[in-house]
Amino acid sequence: MSENVENLVLEHLKRIQASLDRMERRITELTSRVANLESGQAAIMQHLTHLASADAAQQVAIDHISERLDRIERRLELTN
Repeated sequence: MSENVENLVLEHLKRIQASLDRMERRITELTSRVANLESGQAAIMQHLTHLASADAAQQVAIDHISERLDRIERRLELTN
């Protein structure tokens, strides 16, 4: 009887170990996937930063053109 109990406990421990191994592999896979998501998010944020920088540069150019246009209109006396 004692041997049967020991075998039963050993079988349960083996199943638990197999289950833990599967969970460990799954956690490793999920960790890798989260790292990939974080990398993608960082790339998107960097791209948005570049877009904001380009937008700011365009706004400076527009402001400069607007100043030049105002000066031309004043010289030609086209303003009201």
